[in-house]
Amino acid sequence: MGHVNLPASKRTSNINLIYNPRQWRLLDLISALFFGLVFLFFILVFTPLGDSLAASGRQTLLLSGSDPQQRIRLVAAIEAGQPRVVEACPAEAVDHMPCEDPRLNSQLSREMNYYRERHCPMLESTPLCLVPPPKGYKVSVQWPESLHKIWHSNMPHNKIADRKGHQGWMKLEGPHFIFPGGGTMFPDGAEQYIEKLGQYIPMNGGVLRTALDMGCGVASFGGFLLSQNIVTMSFAPRDSHKSQIQFALERGIPAFVAMLGTRRLPFPAFGFDLVHCSRCLIPFTAYNATYFLEVDRLLRPGGYLVVSGPPVQWPKQDKEWSDLQGVARALCYELIAVDGNTVIWKKPAGDLCLPNQNEFGLELCDESDDPNSAWYFKLKKCVSRISSVKGEYAVGNIPKWPERLTSSPPRSTLLKNVADVYEADTRRWVRRVAHYKNSLNIKLGTAAVRNVMDMNAFFGGFAAALKSDPVWVMNVVPSRKPSTLDMIFDRGLIGVYHDWCEPFSTYPRSYDLIHVTGIESLIKDPASGKSRCNLVDLMVEIDRMLRPEGTVIVRDTPEVIDKVARVAHAVRWKPTIYDKEPESHGREKILVATKTFWTL
Repeated sequence: MGHVNLPASKRTSNINLIYNPRQWRLLDLISALFFGLVFLFFILVFTPLGDSLAASGRQTLLLSGSDPQQRIRLVAAIEAGQPRVVEACPAEAVDHMPCEDPRLNSQLSREMNYYRERHCPMLESTPLCLVPPPKGYKVSVQWPESLHKIWHSNMPHNKIADRKGHQGWMKLEGPHFIFPGGGTMFPDGAEQYIEKLGQYIPMNGGVLRTALDMGCGVASFGGFLLSQNIVTMSFAPRDSHKSQIQFALERGIPAFVAMLGTRRLPFPAFGFDLVHCSRCLIPFTAYNATYFLEVDRLLRPGGYLVVSGPPVQWPKQDKEWSDLQGVARALCYELIAVDGNTVIWKKPAGDLCLPNQNEFGLELCDESDDPNSAWYFKLKKCVSRISSVKGEYAVGNIPKWPERLTSSPPRSTLLKNVADVYEADTRRWVRRVAHYKNSLNIKLGTAAVRNVMDMNAFFGGFAAALKSDPVWVMNVVPSRKPSTLDMIFDRGLIGVYHDWCEPFSTYPRSYDLIHVTGIESLIKDPASGKSRCNLVDLMVEIDRMLRPEGTVIVRDTPEVIDKVARVAHAVRWKPTIYDKEPESHGREKILVATKTFWTL
């Protein structure tokens, strides 16, 4: 009823007419996908794009840190001498600083700028890779020409030049960044500014030797103080300008990434003859004058404090300026001059001032407080006792430069016969450095080496032996070793405390030469003798700090030197092992390695 039966052939023909178009479209898609996959396969296998994508995938794995066991296996294989190579980090990691990573720090508390201090990730979660140079990187301009110009391609960051060019900080000219020597508070140049300070402060003649420049910008102040034989530790945090310390180091000026926030700065007590702030924007009187008290801890008795810019006679900052003067009076600082927006004070030579009645309630620290404790040490709201550190080390009492370099340090509580030990150490390093230059063909004393680090400085003998070379030396005293950094500063040298199981607070490609005696001792616990971290990570960090074609010198036992040589190959260095100098009676070998200039 109403149902029509068609012949079988007819029904099949009608069905095909209905469904064939859809089947052909599906087949076309499948065929196109198949041929597309074949085409992509040939591209990946036979063109550079495949290498690039594969490398990108490797870098993603390197940065993820998702497989700590794989990391452990790689470290073990390298230390065992297996032919492994540490991979390169991705191109965007060219300026990587593990402990100053804004992506991590931005999640932390902003109270007292805690988030801008160093915060290091756990070792097992950090990428094990070599930081590459930026595209177009060139061997750095040599000193002293580098004071005035550097290659733009080595750090192509234009932000400071765009924002501060009118103040004479820096400007872009052709392939170079040019540094006229200006600053926000001295747009006419650091030389003229220093000359003005010289009307009130003994800037020459060797009375002052060590200076601290807080919030230094591109460090022109410290750079031009070098002509007065004053060596300046310039510091600033990694902030919105991003690269100010990187520019300073590329110029060949001593500099360090740091933030005055919740902790003491990693310097010894009473080490700086001069502390300078030019629009550093540090709220010295905030938190019950805690930041001023930290400056006081760092400033040598009889030393000078210079604050230039706000709040000194600054519009709408009358209260801040009044409070700053009030704290200085409470500490019995002598007002030397107020010249425009610049104030100069002189610190008293003793503790005679406190305790006294003052509106800030400032008191002396307990006698048990060690003012030299400064590695991850919280700021204290008390005044460090000058009397807690014995010796004649005040400005005016300590020998002038350069006599103080070889005079027995006035602060010498570690050793009974310190004068004899100190003198022997000085002679030993003069012999060793002469051997480095004459027998090992290391380029010390030439324009090829400007920024130098001694990772295990002890008395600073290595740096002292370089006094006639056109170099500056960052003397690092490991935080778990005897605290000799105050003695280094008394010699007229500079440096910091550091724990070498953590990355150093500097940009990649900061140093031309890195020197270390007893490298394995840097990663071992002094009490138990057990390793707290590994040699591979330490040498990857050395590689990060070292400039391409830079030099590493390692002195240690033959067994340790063999380990270092194995790791050196894995991080793409070219190592050579030498015997110690003939006069040495120790059981040592010397490894000299060159960092190869490789690119992505």
